[in-house]
Formats: sequence, C-alpha cells, structure tokens
Amino acid sequence: MILTTTSTVEGKQVVDYHGVVFGEVISGVNFIKDFFAGIRNIVGGRSGSYESELLKARDKAMQELEQRAAALGANAVIGIDVDYEVLGQDNGMLMVTASGTAVTIV
Repeated sequence: MILTTTSTVEGKQVVDYHGVVFGEVISGVNFIKDFFAGIRNIVGGRSGSYESELLKARDKAMQELEQRAAALGANAVIGIDVDYEVLGQDNGMLMVTASGTAVTIV
C-alpha cells in the first residue's frame, strides 16, 4: 500500500476513488512521564518519553488508516494529513488523527 501526502503518485494513474479514510488514536500520558517531562522542561532538552508516545500514536493512526483503506479495496492513500491535539482535564490525553483519500492506482 502506498501512503503519501501528495495528491498523485508519480508514474501512476488513479482509476478508482474509495472515499476518505481515517485513523484515530487517543493515548493517555501517565503521571511518571508528566513528572519527568516537567523536570526536562525546567533543565532543558528533549522529552524522550513524550516523543516516544507521540511516535507510537502516529504509527498506530497510520496503521489504522491503511487497514481501513485496504478494507475498501484500495491500494494507496493519497493526500494524507496528520493532526495532533491534546484533550482532557489538564491536557492529559494525546489525540492523533490521520486522514486521506483511499484510491486504486495502476
């Protein structure tokens, strides 16, 4: 399955549109990660725990997007957009949404 942010795939032709597909993940960030990220914020540097959580959430959202496209008979998703939001009390939840158009290309 080809996954791309572009609206076309070079050298390929879109022959069928299957519709917009989504992959959504909402992930909680626990107290320990918050605590160490707070320390990192004071002393400077990158927060490895948050970066790891973000990477996992993005990968899961993309996998879900791909699975939903495949279920529609698509062999590619074009025009992919990935959005990030924080939700919940004290912004303790991370939401990652990936969306794109499921297509068949040849």
